[in-house]
Amino acid sequence: MLHDLQIKDPVRSQPACAMRSDSRLSRMLHVLLHMAQRDEPFTSEQISKMLDTNPVVVRRTMSGLKKAGFVSSEKGHGGGWKLSCCLTSVTLLDIHNAVGGPRIFAIGNTTDNPQCAVESIVNAALDEALAQAEALLVKKLRSVSLGDLAKDFDALCHAGGLTSHQAGELPSVRKIRADKK
Repeated sequence: MLHDLQIKDPVRSQPACAMRSDSRLSRMLHVLLHMAQRDEPFTSEQISKMLDTNPVVVRRTMSGLKKAGFVSSEKGHGGGWKLSCCLTSVTLLDIHNAVGGPRIFAIGNTTDNPQCAVESIVNAALDEALAQAEALLVKKLRSVSLGDLAKDFDALCHAGGLTSHQAGELPSVRKIRADKK
């Protein structure tokens, strides 16, 4: 579920460190839009194949969506995960919160020397910039619903002849990434 993001050292033009990005939001949005396309439930195994992950990871992530009331699940033959919400009433921020998404930004400041004037000024500048950026992103996530994404998906499919994956034929994320390279 996590992908590496390389940061280049400006002096050596080499990776300085590897940061990990959390893709739970985009992956669960992907799953939810697939669920909206069909009446039959998706099993954890089907979803895990689509996301190229373990069914246990799927169940753990989906449990947050279930707790929030966005999906339901049934055990046994013919069971699985189904949408249980109105797409237009659920926002991207709702999904982010339901899947236990991390803080919007993982950038922080240092408090090694609180008496240092430079540290104080730097921290204040970073805190203000991050607060403004987070407020803007939260506002945007709150303004887009699953219904908006479903509508955009339908328009894209009709305009370009694209289709949704079919159950059982869902390509894994790894295959999709390999096809893009």
